[in-house]
Amino acid sequence: MPMDAPAIDLQSIVKTYGTVAAVDRVSLAIPAGQFVALVGGSGSGKTTLLKTINGLILPDSGRVNVDGQPVTPPGLTALRRRIGYVFQEIGLFPHMSVGENIAIVPRLEGWDAARITARVTELLGLAALPADVTQRLPSELSGGQRQRVGVARALAAGPSIMLMDEPFGALDPIVRDALARDYLALHKRLSLTTVMVTHDIMEALRLADRVVVLQSGRVLADDTPRALLAGHPDETVRALIDTPKRQADEVRALAEAGA
Repeated sequence: MPMDAPAIDLQSIVKTYGTVAAVDRVSLAIPAGQFVALVGGSGSGKTTLLKTINGLILPDSGRVNVDGQPVTPPGLTALRRRIGYVFQEIGLFPHMSVGENIAIVPRLEGWDAARITARVTELLGLAALPADVTQRLPSELSGGQRQRVGVARALAAGPSIMLMDEPFGALDPIVRDALARDYLALHKRLSLTTVMVTHDIMEALRLADRVVVLQSGRVLADDTPRALLAGHPDETVRALIDTPKRQADEVRALAEAGA
């Protein structure tokens, strides 16, 4: 990657479905090591934009570069093996053990058995999973454990970039909070570049270095959580950011009333 080039560079991305522009001339430059959250309502273009990064969706126009290289069809298989991808449905293979699920990409990369075994053991530890889950099937795990396996599998080949699409959305609040905090620690420990789609603005503000607000395929705001919390000229952005602030104030008032 050229010196000072962003890890992910999206230039004037356009993707339409029929007459609807899912992504409309979006440009984002994401430096290595940054945690970016994409937020917005349903149909705002978050997931479509995310999937252009690893070529699961190819834009109608514009340019996508990852680590200084264009995301184009000839190299998509190799590219996807270098980018971790975690999504809400997890997508673990039900007939494979946890260890076999985690080992898929290293095996495709031609790693030897000893190296794969060592990597699976290492990742179980990183994902805060007990070693004895290695031989278990996904159906034998809790939802939170399965999502942790999904994170471990995405990290298996040592990617520098992680894409996450509502990764914690199907979990109960306590498990969701624990997994989110654990992932943030991994992001920092492994110096990852993370792009996460979430409907939860509080989650975005707590986890991300930078929050990008989308509406109808366009960027309404792109700033740090602190800057967005301080105020924004766009009414839609203000309403989105004010929601968790108002909820926090309501909870604080309840707590003070009961003191």
